[in-house]
Amino acid sequence: MTRVLFVCSSGGHLDQLLALMPAPDDVDVAFATFRKPDALPKLAGFRVHGLFWPTNRSIKALVANLVIAVRTLRAERPDLVVSSGAAAAVPFFWVGKVLFRTTNVFVECVDRIDNPTLTARLVRPVTDRFIAQWTGQLDGFPRRSVVRRSK
Repeated sequence: MTRVLFVCSSGGHLDQLLALMPAPDDVDVAFATFRKPDALPKLAGFRVHGLFWPTNRSIKALVANLVIAVRTLRAERPDLVVSSGAAAAVPFFWVGKVLFRTTNVFVECVDRIDNPTLTARLVRPVTDRFIAQWTGQLDGFPRRSVVRRSK
Protein backbone atom coordinates (compact mmCIF):
# COMPACT_ATOMS: atom_id res chain seq x y z
CA MET A 1 0.00 0.00 0.00
CA THR A 2 1.25 3.48 -0.89
CA ARG A 3 0.89 6.11 1.82
CA VAL A 4 0.31 9.69 0.65
CA LEU A 5 0.30 12.83 2.76
CA PHE A 6 -1.31 15.89 1.18
CA VAL A 7 -0.04 19.16 2.70
CA CYS A 8 -1.69 22.46 1.89
CA SER A 9 -3.38 25.53 3.22
CA SER A 10 -7.16 25.45 3.31
CA GLY A 11 -9.31 27.05 0.64
CA GLY A 12 -8.29 26.79 -3.00
CA HIS A 13 -5.09 24.83 -2.34
CA LEU A 14 -7.09 22.18 -0.50
CA ASP A 15 -9.76 22.12 -3.21
CA GLN A 16 -7.06 21.55 -5.82
CA LEU A 17 -5.81 18.44 -4.00
CA LEU A 18 -9.30 17.17 -3.22
CA ALA A 19 -9.93 17.14 -6.98
CA LEU A 20 -7.57 14.12 -7.02
CA MET A 21 -9.97 12.11 -4.86
CA PRO A 22 -11.06 9.41 -4.60
CA ALA A 23 -7.69 7.74 -4.33
CA PRO A 24 -7.14 4.29 -5.82
CA ASP A 25 -7.85 1.36 -3.49
CA ASP A 26 -4.18 0.68 -2.81
CA VAL A 27 -3.46 4.28 -1.70
CA ASP A 28 -3.83 5.47 1.91
CA VAL A 29 -4.37 9.25 2.15
CA ALA A 30 -3.98 11.71 5.02
CA PHE A 31 -4.05 15.51 5.04
CA ALA A 32 -2.13 18.22 6.86
CA THR A 33 -3.94 21.55 6.59
CA PHE A 34 -5.49 24.34 8.63
CA ARG A 35 -8.36 23.12 10.81
CA LYS A 36 -10.72 25.86 9.66
CA PRO A 37 -14.51 25.59 9.51
CA ASP A 38 -14.51 25.67 5.70
CA ALA A 39 -11.97 22.83 5.45
CA LEU A 40 -13.12 20.30 8.04
CA PRO A 41 -16.39 19.21 6.35
CA LYS A 42 -14.48 18.59 3.11
CA LEU A 43 -12.07 16.28 4.95
CA ALA A 44 -14.61 14.02 6.64
CA GLY A 45 -13.37 10.45 6.47
CA PHE A 46 -9.68 11.38 6.18
CA ARG A 47 -7.01 11.54 8.87
CA VAL A 48 -6.30 15.25 9.32
CA HIS A 49 -3.31 16.86 11.01
CA GLY A 50 -3.81 20.51 11.93
CA LEU A 51 -1.31 23.16 10.91
CA PHE A 52 -0.45 26.49 12.49
CA TRP A 53 -1.57 29.64 10.66
CA PRO A 54 -1.26 32.33 9.39
CA THR A 55 1.87 31.29 7.53
CA ASN A 56 2.50 34.35 5.34
CA ARG A 57 6.20 35.00 5.81
CA SER A 58 5.95 34.16 9.51
CA ILE A 59 8.97 32.69 11.28
CA LYS A 60 6.73 31.74 14.22
CA ALA A 61 4.43 29.72 11.94
CA LEU A 62 7.41 28.14 10.18
CA VAL A 63 8.87 26.91 13.48
CA ALA A 64 5.48 25.68 14.73
CA ASN A 65 4.82 23.84 11.45
CA LEU A 66 8.33 22.38 11.51
CA VAL A 67 7.50 20.69 14.82
CA ILE A 68 4.13 19.56 13.41
CA ALA A 69 5.89 18.23 10.29
CA VAL A 70 8.25 16.05 12.31
CA ARG A 71 5.37 14.65 14.41
CA THR A 72 3.08 14.11 11.43
CA LEU A 73 5.72 12.51 9.22
CA ARG A 74 6.77 10.22 12.06
CA ALA A 75 3.14 9.17 12.64
CA GLU A 76 2.09 8.80 9.01
CA ARG A 77 5.34 7.50 7.44
CA PRO A 78 4.22 8.57 3.95
CA ASP A 79 5.91 7.33 0.80
CA LEU A 80 4.79 10.45 -1.01
CA VAL A 81 4.24 14.04 0.15
CA VAL A 82 2.13 16.10 -2.26
CA SER A 83 1.41 19.81 -1.96
CA SER A 84 -0.26 22.55 -3.93
CA GLY A 85 1.08 25.20 -1.53
CA ALA A 86 1.30 27.43 0.38
CA ALA A 87 4.04 27.99 2.96
CA ALA A 88 3.03 25.03 5.14
CA ALA A 89 4.54 22.72 2.52
CA VAL A 90 8.07 23.98 3.12
CA PRO A 91 8.84 22.20 6.42
CA PHE A 92 7.07 19.02 5.28
CA PHE A 93 9.08 18.77 2.07
CA TRP A 94 12.42 19.44 3.77
CA VAL A 95 11.84 17.20 6.81
CA GLY A 96 10.25 14.53 4.65
CA LYS A 97 13.17 14.38 2.23
CA VAL A 98 16.00 14.72 4.76
CA LEU A 99 14.71 12.55 7.63
CA PHE A 100 12.16 10.22 6.05
CA ARG A 101 13.33 9.92 2.42
CA THR A 102 9.90 10.82 1.03
CA THR A 103 9.18 11.41 -2.61
CA ASN A 104 7.93 15.00 -2.90
CA VAL A 105 5.53 16.28 -5.57
CA PHE A 106 4.63 19.96 -5.85
CA VAL A 107 1.57 21.03 -7.85
CA GLU A 108 1.90 24.71 -8.72
CA CYS A 109 -1.34 26.58 -8.14
CA VAL A 110 -3.47 27.23 -11.20
CA ASP A 111 -3.60 31.02 -10.77
CA ARG A 112 0.17 31.40 -11.19
CA ILE A 113 0.42 31.59 -14.97
CA ASP A 114 3.97 32.64 -15.75
CA ASN A 115 6.20 32.45 -12.68
CA PRO A 116 6.71 30.17 -9.69
CA THR A 117 5.35 30.86 -6.23
CA LEU A 118 7.70 31.53 -3.33
CA THR A 119 6.83 28.09 -1.96
CA ALA A 120 7.84 26.40 -5.22
CA ARG A 121 11.19 28.20 -5.10
CA LEU A 122 11.76 27.22 -1.44
CA VAL A 123 11.04 23.51 -1.99
CA ARG A 124 12.83 23.26 -5.34
CA PRO A 125 15.96 21.48 -3.98
CA VAL A 126 13.95 18.70 -2.31
CA THR A 127 11.17 18.18 -4.85
CA ASP A 128 11.15 15.11 -7.06
CA ARG A 129 8.44 16.24 -9.48
CA PHE A 130 6.85 19.61 -10.22
CA ILE A 131 3.42 19.64 -11.84
CA ALA A 132 2.55 22.77 -13.78
CA GLN A 133 -0.81 23.57 -15.29
CA TRP A 134 0.38 26.30 -17.66
CA THR A 135 3.21 26.06 -20.17
CA GLY A 136 5.03 29.10 -18.72
CA GLN A 137 4.80 27.97 -15.11
CA LEU A 138 8.03 26.84 -13.52
CA ASP A 139 10.18 27.55 -16.57
CA GLY A 140 13.70 26.46 -15.74
CA PHE A 141 12.59 24.09 -12.98
CA PRO A 142 13.97 20.57 -13.27
CA ARG A 143 11.65 17.53 -13.20
CA ARG A 144 8.67 19.55 -14.42
CA SER A 145 5.58 18.13 -16.11
CA VAL A 146 2.79 20.18 -17.62
CA VAL A 147 -0.66 18.63 -17.30
CA ARG A 148 -3.99 19.70 -18.66
CA ARG A 149 -7.47 18.56 -17.88
CA SER A 150 -8.99 16.67 -20.77
CA LYS A 151 -12.39 17.76 -22.01
